[in-house]
Amino acid sequence: MPKKPGRAEAKLARQKARHEALLLEELPLWAEGLVVAGLDEAGAGPLAGPVTAACVVLDPAQVDALIGVDDSKTLDAATREQHAARIRTHVRAWAVAEATVGEIDRINIREAGLLAMKRALDRVLEQVPELHHLLVDARIVPGTSIPQSDLIKGDARSLSIAAASILAKVERDQVMTAAARHWPAYGFERHKGYGTAEHLEAIRTHGVTPLHRRTFEPVSTLLRQPSLF
Repeated sequence: MPKKPGRAEAKLARQKARHEALLLEELPLWAEGLVVAGLDEAGAGPLAGPVTAACVVLDPAQVDALIGVDDSKTLDAATREQHAARIRTHVRAWAVAEATVGEIDRINIREAGLLAMKRALDRVLEQVPELHHLLVDARIVPGTSIPQSDLIKGDARSLSIAAASILAKVERDQVMTAAARHWPAYGFERHKGYGTAEHLEAIRTHGVTPLHRRTFEPVSTLLRQPSLF
């Protein structure tokens, strides 16, 4: 009678099956000899901080080293950090970029996210100028002639995009944790700028910092009511 797989073996089997599913977008492109990059952003929703983006070019010969990598939203912070280290080590090229709070307020969050993606792409092109195809999470990156696939929920469908989602999220979390040392009263290291009850109370009590997005509600309303501060 075959031995029943243990918990660790079962987990690894699930991860391998998930890994294979995440390569379904890349494999046909690689079969054509194309060099493929994945792009994603992090931080569209918070009330404070930049929006970050990452661009990742997987190495087809090293993808097995990335088993377990998945959509950053499904992973806890410690796991994302571990995967980020493996991604940086086992991919052909990667880059992270951001759009600032000022840019978000000036051109809107969607355009700022695209700007961050374009900056990350440009940095990768300095390393791998022969990119043939982009896999992008639910949008088209402007300012490039490289063919693109805009994949709805791409971070859950493509390993390239999932890897980019992790690098972008880890970078942004580090930015917000560093910001907490400058503005310790706001709890940025915990909520990362999202509109939690703790964060909203801190804004009402201590005011708006240079890190806050002034075009976002309720920040814009609070700015018009200085008596609240």
